[in-house]
Amino acid sequence: MKLNERSVAHYATCDSPADHTGFLRKRVERHHHHGTSYQRRWFVLKGNLLFYFEERESREPVGLVVLEGCTVELCEAAEEFAFAIRFDDAGARAYVLVADGQAAMEAWVKALSRASFDYMRLVVRELEKQLEEACKSLAACRKSPRRSSSSCSGRKRHLSNPALQPLQEKPTTLENGYSTWSSGGCVASGATCTDHDGGQAKPPPLPPRRRSAGSSATGSPAPGVSPAMLESPVPPETICFSKLHNWYGQEIAVLRREWQERQKRGHP
Repeated sequence: MKLNERSVAHYATCDSPADHTGFLRKRVERHHHHGTSYQRRWFVLKGNLLFYFEERESREPVGLVVLEGCTVELCEAAEEFAFAIRFDDAGARAYVLVADGQAAMEAWVKALSRASFDYMRLVVRELEKQLEEACKSLAACRKSPRRSSSSCSGRKRHLSNPALQPLQEKPTTLENGYSTWSSGGCVASGATCTDHDGGQAKPPPLPPRRRSAGSSATGSPAPGVSPAMLESPVPPETICFSKLHNWYGQEIAVLRREWQERQKRGHP
């Protein structure tokens, strides 16, 4: 590959943004002395071209690596945080570089691995594939508007159905300082309202009345319990909690009086 040296040098130092920059140590093979040394250089990555300078303020690069047909991999070396750029051609030179730390090494390996046109070609192919699938899905939706409209209308029916909507709690009304039972739009004084099933909403059921401890086995009222106490004075359509509370409390009052009388007579 022939490169125009002047154009490449201008591109290396122009104001175009760089993809990655930093200091690295480059391994230098010394065949005459049969030794290995490392030179600290300032590296600048622009596209698929890796420039390196003697100093950060240098105006001309001292070397260039074209990142095509190569792989970037970690390597075992005497120096820590070393990685290598190896080319596919047999006998091609390998560049062994050493970073200052683990984070810098990982950043350089990632940036160099994504710099080649081969990598960009794979990315473009994947994006084109995703775009083609998205266009097919959009075309299918446009061809079958009934399906999309039916799904939307179905959701609207679901939201407009009062039986499927959550019940909205209404503020509790007070009567004589007590909370009264209220179910939706029901009104006291025997008025009725329709429930969600289309029928008539019934008032809340009265709790079952326990048989008094003072009543006989035949069901006759015990002394001290008036016949009026056996039947609820509160009609079913009345929803006053205070009246229900007072009525069911009469049985407790009778039992308490009987217990007190037995205590006075000395019976346990």
